[in-house]
Amino acid sequence: MNQNEMNQMDITDIPILYFSIGFLGLLISCSSAQTKSYSKSDGKDISLFNGKDLRGWYTYQREPEPTSEVQGLKKEDGKYVEPIGLHKDPLNVFTVVNEDGKPAIRISGEVFGVLATEQEFGNYHLSMEFKWGVKKYPPRNDKKRDSGILYHSVGKDGAMGGAWMRSVELQVQEGDVGDLWCVDSTTARVRTIPLENKKFQYHPEGEIRSIDMREDRFCQKSEDFEKGQGEWNRLDIYAYGRESFHVINGKRNMHLTDIGQIVNGKIQSLTSGKIQIQSEGAEVFYRDIVLRPIERMPDFNQK
Repeated sequence: MNQNEMNQMDITDIPILYFSIGFLGLLISCSSAQTKSYSKSDGKDISLFNGKDLRGWYTYQREPEPTSEVQGLKKEDGKYVEPIGLHKDPLNVFTVVNEDGKPAIRISGEVFGVLATEQEFGNYHLSMEFKWGVKKYPPRNDKKRDSGILYHSVGKDGAMGGAWMRSVELQVQEGDVGDLWCVDSTTARVRTIPLENKKFQYHPEGEIRSIDMREDRFCQKSEDFEKGQGEWNRLDIYAYGRESFHVINGKRNMHLTDIGQIVNGKIQSLTSGKIQIQSEGAEVFYRDIVLRPIERMPDFNQK
C-alpha cells in the first residue's frame, strides 16, 4: 500500500474459521447456504498454501494499466475503464512456481489486486515467508517494490483503490516492512511518537493515538528488520481479539489495539476476516503460509 492508493490440514477442508477467545473452538460462520460447525479444534496448524495450486483462494483485480493487453476488456481514450474483477486472471498475475527449490506463490505485480482467502479467520498466528523478485510495472515501475498482507478483511472486494477490501495492512514494501495502513474505514490505536514529516511512528512507550481515515491511516514501524534483495524474509501476524502484532524476521515492530471499523460514524469491533495478499506493481514470492490458533497474545521481551 502507498499513500495514493507440526501437523497441517488443508484450508479447503474447513469453511470459514474463527478461533474463539475462550478456547480453541472453531465457530463457523458463512454467508453461503451451507454452514458447518466444529465443537473444538484438534490443535493442527492450517496450511493456507498447498504447494500445488491456489485452492482456498480467489482473485480480484482492478482495471489494468494501458501498458497491459487484456482481450475483451473495455477501453476509452486508451485506458481501461472496467476492472478485471473476480475469479479472472488473464495475465497470470497469481501463479504457483518452484522458487529456490520449494513451491511458492508468484505475484507478478502487473495488475493491482489481491489473492484472498475464501474463509475468514480470527484469533490466530499467521506466518509466511516472502522474497522480492526483479520485475516492476506501471504505475510503480520507478518506485519501491510494494505488496502487503491485509488481514481482518471484510466487506466489498475492491472497496479501496478499486483493489482492496476494508482491512488492516502489514505493509510489505522495500524498507518499510511492518508499517501499518488502515485500509478504507478500519481503525486501530497505536502507541506513537511524532516524526518531522507530521507522520507518526510506533514506539512501545509512546502516546496512544488512533490511526484511521479521520486523520492519518498510516503509522510507521519502529525499526526496519527486512533482509536484503533476493533473501527470504519471515512475516508473522499475531491477532487475538482486537489486538495484533507485526513481527518481521522474529522481531516485533508494530503493536495494534482496539482494532475496529468505522460504520456510519461509529466504531465497531473488528476481530476477524479474510486474508488478502496484494499485487501492487512488483514481482514478489510468498511461501510456507501457515495459520495456527492461539488462546492469547504472546509475550515479547524485545520491544
